[in-house]
Amino acid sequence: MRVLAIETSCDDTAAAVLDDRGVRASIVASQDLVHGKYGGIVPELASRQHLLAILPVIERALADAAVTLDDIEAVTATYGPGLVGSLLVGLQVAKGIAFDRGLPFVGVNHLEGHLLAILLDRPVAFPYLGLLVSGGHTSLYLVEDLGRYRQLGRTRDDAAGEAFDKGAKMLGLGFPGGREIDRRAAAAAGDRAAVRFPRASLKRGLYDFSFSGVKTSLRQYLLDDGGAALEDVCASFQEAIVEMLVTPTLKAARDLGATTIVVSGGVSANSRLRTVMTEAGAAAGFDVAFPRFAYCTDNAAMIGYAGRARLLRGERHDLTLNASATLPIGVGA
Repeated sequence: MRVLAIETSCDDTAAAVLDDRGVRASIVASQDLVHGKYGGIVPELASRQHLLAILPVIERALADAAVTLDDIEAVTATYGPGLVGSLLVGLQVAKGIAFDRGLPFVGVNHLEGHLLAILLDRPVAFPYLGLLVSGGHTSLYLVEDLGRYRQLGRTRDDAAGEAFDKGAKMLGLGFPGGREIDRRAAAAAGDRAAVRFPRASLKRGLYDFSFSGVKTSLRQYLLDDGGAALEDVCASFQEAIVEMLVTPTLKAARDLGATTIVVSGGVSANSRLRTVMTEAGAAAGFDVAFPRFAYCTDNAAMIGYAGRARLLRGERHDLTLNASATLPIGVGA
């Protein structure tokens, strides 16, 4: 089954073509230049940009895959969670193509796409522990099988990526903030121990996360004019966030007897997180896996993988399927 996949849950317009040989094409149009001057994503601007980019992105994906719409056998798209205006653009275009061509259609949960993105690169046996960490989400899941996800923990306030972005804004850096903090810390070999930012430890929710405290601490540090060099502040702030991601994840893996940890989502591209999680995981006897960088941030290939798997086992959605900004996934806390 050759599938056209569409992803527009936030500020990236993406389309991909997949078949039994894997990903034939994956195109992502970024909106970083549009939102950069605001220091964050402006929802109305995001949906307008999707309207401008969606058809050219689909056409580019088809061209790169050396196919036309006549060769597409099914359509899949993200229908939540995300910014509802953004979601509607990709979802409506996908349903329009399916309707016009008489093709089967299935909607995909954006979080499911991230949790399964590793399977685009390598086989991973179920069950595995999935840390999904991005600008809008920070959660731990036991990925038991396709469509079976048990939430073990979640952030109680900010997502890790949100903390990175807000921290970068306080520091006067560019957008996306997590990438800028990582770049500054790595390029200048920043001192990760220069500033001792707090690490949250929650009494309730063994595998939960909290990043509001470290963000507030950074703000207070800057108000007090702490004096450390920018690259050292970046490295120290990043180290605190990374430690707060690694510690609950390893605890959950030990408690559940998991053998594999998969880290996905935009923040999984962070170089320090990759280093610390891989080294700490290996020392504890776990296989730690990250998707390639292109599949860490939002992309349609991961949506295509999840959607194609569902289509192949006979699942379909009616074309009345609507976007859901708060679409849940899995069961648990």
